[in-house]
Amino acid sequence: MMIRALGMMSGTSMDGVDAALIQTDGVRIGGFGRSAFRAYSDNESAALHAALGRWPDDEGVADAAEVSIASHAALAGEFPEAELIGYHGQTLAHDPRGRGTHQAGSGAVLAQATGRPVIWDFRREDVRRGGEGAPLAPFFHWACADWAAGNGLLVRSPVAFLNLGGVGNITWVDPAASAPEAPGACLAFDTGPANAPINDLMRTRRRLPHDADGSLAASGLADERIVGDFLRHPYFERPPPKSLDRDQFADLPRAVQDLDDADAAATLVSALAGAVASGWRWLPSAPDTVLVCGGGRHNAAIMRSLRDRLDADVQPVEAAGLDGDMLEAQAFGWLAVRVQRGLPISGPLTTGVPTPSCGGRISHPH
Repeated sequence: MMIRALGMMSGTSMDGVDAALIQTDGVRIGGFGRSAFRAYSDNESAALHAALGRWPDDEGVADAAEVSIASHAALAGEFPEAELIGYHGQTLAHDPRGRGTHQAGSGAVLAQATGRPVIWDFRREDVRRGGEGAPLAPFFHWACADWAAGNGLLVRSPVAFLNLGGVGNITWVDPAASAPEAPGACLAFDTGPANAPINDLMRTRRRLPHDADGSLAASGLADERIVGDFLRHPYFERPPPKSLDRDQFADLPRAVQDLDDADAAATLVSALAGAVASGWRWLPSAPDTVLVCGGGRHNAAIMRSLRDRLDADVQPVEAAGLDGDMLEAQAFGWLAVRVQRGLPISGPLTTGVPTPSCGGRISHPH
């Protein structure tokens, strides 16, 4: 049975909340609905940034959780037709081999505020069972490839989805597989830092949220010595599955601090593309097409650098009839229906969990 689910996502770029309707039975996509974005105010953004790297009960976490719940509840009110809500919460810290993973915000509180069932806490069970807890969109990427192939927008051969949010992640999918949890259907991992260091640079130096269209980076010259040092990080030698915290590569922003603004932005763009290219060797086969989603696809300097480094046709995900701004929000609507049906949302080649895992919690309003 197809369900109208509202997926909601606030990523590591922390610019606001995405919300998108999707109709699905948790396996196939029946159709996409309308979507909306709610930007964070300066005060809300400051509260979220102040809590980065912190764990439950640490100072500032309660304020961040309150911002997350209030902003999501306000936006969910614009979608009365949604039968349930998939709520990711705000990732503040991610250390799967140590303290675990921390997404601020209670789905139980959001269920009371919205009057609808909320599926949330998607990552914790995967980490508890030995997985990385990230990335979680890969199974949905399989569903997207299946949908696009069914509509004549893709052929049923392996394709890569490259999501460039605060952190980058890549999913290799084979839409000819019978299900996303089937052997050989998906492989995924975090590629490295993506928009987060660029956005932080722009916010710190120019009081701007991002490098619009990549114009600043395009005017600069990358310091390839810094990029080369960055790519020697042990992370890039680790085989997938593997995942990253937003600020795990803190040495990279420090390395560009003495460069002028344009050269620093260009260097961060080159590092992003170099990290993706470094991960290419781990894919089961070289895909002919890379579909880029997330905010990074709007940055012409990033797209140009990817095309220079990858032996593939690099296109925004819209080339396959999908919405690159809302793909992650749609993913959590789709994943919410899977959790409700008890279907797996991660597997050995996406997060490293030993066997396909469901996870997630369901909270109902009183």
